[in-house]
Amino acid sequence: MSEENFDRIATAYDESLPAHVVAHYLDKRTDFVVACCPPGRGLDVGCGTGVLAARLAARGFEMTGLDPSAGMLEVMGDAHPEVAAVRGSGDELPFEAGGFDLVLTVAALHHIAEPAAVRATLAEMVRVCRPGGRIVVWDHNPRNPYWKLLMARVPQDDGSERLVPEREVVDGIRSGGGLPLFSQQLGFVPDFVPSGLMPAMSRVETAVERIPLVRGLCAHNVVVATAAGSSA
Repeated sequence: MSEENFDRIATAYDESLPAHVVAHYLDKRTDFVVACCPPGRGLDVGCGTGVLAARLAARGFEMTGLDPSAGMLEVMGDAHPEVAAVRGSGDELPFEAGGFDLVLTVAALHHIAEPAAVRATLAEMVRVCRPGGRIVVWDHNPRNPYWKLLMARVPQDDGSERLVPEREVVDGIRSGGGLPLFSQQLGFVPDFVPSGLMPAMSRVETAVERIPLVRGLCAHNVVVATAAGSSA
């Protein structure tokens, strides 16, 4: 989807999924990132409306959110002024090398889509991460069969997306000079779960994430890496 289309849907973007499901994944991602990286300077590449960046700011990170959509950044600026807003592209980050302790991207790579741009974005994320910092890539898992159904009905997906395989992410980080530390599949709560069933579904999700082979069908690939010249 073009940045103009993201501008168009920006005010409705945060309501594209049920609020209780959105809250579940925000909590999950925030806790995961905090466990991976102590608070410091953080960059969210493809930040959208900044809801995750704001959560991390509340947990002690000094967050910057980068997005190509002026509309998304306007919504973020109004709702989350604690996050510094920068308009730009992931494949050419306007930041100095090694300037961030944490560089993450969540649910953005499949919109970047084009292989060369995905590879360039991953390399740029490595470049701006300091040695010893953390790079976190959290994106849709192509092995999960439900994505085609969900993406057909949410406004941010128009058919131009490409689900990026886990191996492509790992290889892209490595070719950009980063050191992949681990990769896993997380998330199993679909958008149609009623709010009253969330506690039970969260327990099912935790169990599925621990089962070899079955966990390969979880909703998201999550890759954690560090920059070259650092110790794991």
